Amino acid sequence: MARLLCVYCSSSDRIDPKYAQAATALGTEMVRQGWDLVYGGGKTGLMGATARAVKAAGGRVVGVIPEFMKARELAFDEADELVTVITMRERKLLMEARADAFVALPGGWGTLEEILEILTLRQLDVVRKPCVFLNQDGFYDDLLRLFQRMLQDRFFKPSNLELFRVTDTVPGIFREIEASAGARAETKWFETR
Repeated sequence: MARLLCVYCSSSDRIDPKYAQAATALGTEMVRQGWDLVYGGGKTGLMGATARAVKAAGGRVVGVIPEFMKARELAFDEADELVTVITMRERKLLMEARADAFVALPGGWGTLEEILEILTLRQLDVVRKPCVFLNQDGFYDDLLRLFQRMLQDRFFKPSNLELFRVTDTVPGIFREIEASAGARAETKWFETR
């Protein structure tokens, strides 16, 4: 069975079509690279574009969707496995447990919240799986600058910047996953005197 890539991304259909094009390219490339998809189970936005592309390329789609979203008919019913949960927290935990690696495409608060939780768990050495940002057209530049400020002001250690990778191309995602597979967290806490 192929490895599962957890993709966090926007569910909005109101964004520039270039983002959906990248999501579609990712879904196709995932299957070519031997990856299946685990994601939030939606049929709209970049979520739907990724899932449809994985299916079209012959890959397996595992969706994890809260009941309230399914009730609004937002689920990707063509998923090979569609797991219904009650809360968003359950959704995140199940995706985290099933995934072999994580990628964040451009998105809003939900995308940011999900990928930052994974980075937090990486920092605490609870999760040891690769994590990649697709920085399409500089989408994450401001966040990456904020990470540099956090480092500068000693909110975390330099090694934290090794717990994720950044690329601006879809093929680069898979190179970065492989390159970062062995990254390990340093102890989070600074020594105090």
